[in-house]
Amino acid sequence: MKNQFLKGTFYLTGATFLSKILGFIYIMPFVLIVGDSGYALYKYAYAPYTLMLSVATLGLPMAVSKYVAKYNSLGDYQAGRDLLNKGLKLMMGMGVLTFLALFFLAPSLASVVIKEGDVSGNTHEDVVYVIRLVSIALLIIPPMSMMRGFFQGNQQMGPSAFSTVLEQIVRILFILAGSFAVLYIFNGTATQAVGISTMGAFVGGLASLGLLVWFYVKRKDLFPAFRNKHGEHQPIEWLPMLKELTSYAIPFVLVGLAIPLYQNIDTFTINNLLTNAGYSLMEAEQVNAIIGLAQILVLVPVSLATAFSISLIPNITGSFSKGDMKDVTDKVKQTFILLMFVLLPAVVGMTLLSDPIYTSIFGENNQPELGGRILAWYAPMGILFSLFSVAAAILQGINKQKQAIIGLGLGVVVKVILNALLIPHFYELGPIIATYAGYFVSVCYLTAVIYRNVKIPVVKLLKPLVPIGLMVVLMMVVVIATEFLVRLALTDVVANYPLSFIITGVSVLAGAGVYLVVSKQTGLIRLIVRRNG
Repeated sequence: MKNQFLKGTFYLTGATFLSKILGFIYIMPFVLIVGDSGYALYKYAYAPYTLMLSVATLGLPMAVSKYVAKYNSLGDYQAGRDLLNKGLKLMMGMGVLTFLALFFLAPSLASVVIKEGDVSGNTHEDVVYVIRLVSIALLIIPPMSMMRGFFQGNQQMGPSAFSTVLEQIVRILFILAGSFAVLYIFNGTATQAVGISTMGAFVGGLASLGLLVWFYVKRKDLFPAFRNKHGEHQPIEWLPMLKELTSYAIPFVLVGLAIPLYQNIDTFTINNLLTNAGYSLMEAEQVNAIIGLAQILVLVPVSLATAFSISLIPNITGSFSKGDMKDVTDKVKQTFILLMFVLLPAVVGMTLLSDPIYTSIFGENNQPELGGRILAWYAPMGILFSLFSVAAAILQGINKQKQAIIGLGLGVVVKVILNALLIPHFYELGPIIATYAGYFVSVCYLTAVIYRNVKIPVVKLLKPLVPIGLMVVLMMVVVIATEFLVRLALTDVVANYPLSFIITGVSVLAGAGVYLVVSKQTGLIRLIVRRNG
């Protein structure tokens, strides 16, 4: 069972990590094509879309994963199949309703970020246009997400992983090809290019759904519901099923909204708070866009926590339903240790190399000095993002969903209050500090609840962090020394932009190489695998 858990986790981790890597790699050419102003417009469309998508799915994909895992562990395999048939109809209906809602709310949402008549940057009409185009994706993403939850609940992480990667590849190709074609082949406007780009969500979702349907037909005989179709099964009524799902789903919706909520708070408050502090709208939009770009980079290592959480919930649910608290504790420990082994060096490296990383990815025309400073401050947030994601997953797995919601709510209140208080005084650093404070409050609350309910031995949990920490310190020394030597040798020889590529590439390879080699030589990797395998 542990090997199956690890295999599924690595499937989803690899797919989610690759998806995130692709998700920030394409930003570089996209920003070069549409510019800072175009990317800000793109962000205005995706911020409300992300929230509406969570409403559209009702958290059901993850709730389905938990539901199917629970009934499979009890031997009622047919329950998951019944759920899939009814859930797909519900998701299609929710997709239509949320599409209509976002389409008709677009003018009101646009008024929050840009006042009607203001033409110093993007216009109100531009924002309405892109929000309405991206809303079309709501018709296809909810049923696609539902099918992913069904696969995950049956411990089949491969189809979900492959569909995630395919969705991202198709979306990115459509965004880049579409925006380039509009601007440089058809001589369109930047607004039209961004509008076409937002359609990438629909096209990518359609490709992903097609692949999942193919897997479903191809693997039918592998599902327990089909292998045991002649066994006893009492059909579950729709209303009791919906009630149980809702009890799972609402916490999934709210907890899944954590990062989008924080992003939306920034997107919809930074412009007004900075313009009130003396910034022009164009300057405020630049800060807004750069914070969004930094978030994309930080969320790359955080994708590890997302993948761990997806596979953790159905596994913990199965063990918890059978009363096997030792297995619950083991899975919590193995997830935490594996996450920290990969996350800590990634976050530290991004902090140390923030300037060359930002410059090499987004270019010298996108405020590299400001971007590097924001990224350096934002990068350590990856640890709190990840701890919150995993802690919330643990609480959902042991049926403590309400506590996860309370923890999120406390953090959001802190974030909103501190944004208003700090941005007028600390400007672009204000929202970052507010995010730290909000997530810190949430993580502390969730951790306390977990400790009270699972009784994880904290000393045993933290003990493996000591050798990991020592390896990270060694990696830091190597990265700092490598950057210094490369700058010393090439500053007067190579221009700043290619130099940033060289520094990033050489320093990352040197730091990661030393970290992995020394970890292997000292037996750290073997120790982690043995304890968690």
